Amino acid sequence: MSTTAASFTVDTASPVPVYEQLIECVTTGIASGSLETGDRIPPVRSLATELGLAAGTVAKAYRTMEASGVIETRGRKGTFIAQSSDDRHAAACNAAAEYLDRAAGELHYSPEECVQIVRRMLDQRATG
Repeated sequence: MSTTAASFTVDTASPVPVYEQLIECVTTGIASGSLETGDRIPPVRSLATELGLAAGTVAKAYRTMEASGVIETRGRKGTFIAQSSDDRHAAACNAAAEYLDRAAGELHYSPEECVQIVRRMLDQRATG
């Protein structure tokens, strides 16, 4: 088990919200193997200070990742990677299901419209 802050980088000029960039840092780290199950990640305030961000921004990213099972907080012991790279598919399916519940269920978009929205957002991310 290791502690890492080096894998966290953000671009405040990017149109992608900073908290989403932080989530991407973790998921990319898990996918690449640079972050493994059980690795400790920096406390919210430490990471916020190191990156020059508001603690609330980092906390939002951590809450989102914890809700999806990517990380887990163990009280005073810290926050750790809870998901192995093998679990990425299940996490992606859960995220897609949550999106569909909101977009199709609550907002009444058709399945085709949901797919179009996702494609549009992917295109926007790709073009930066």
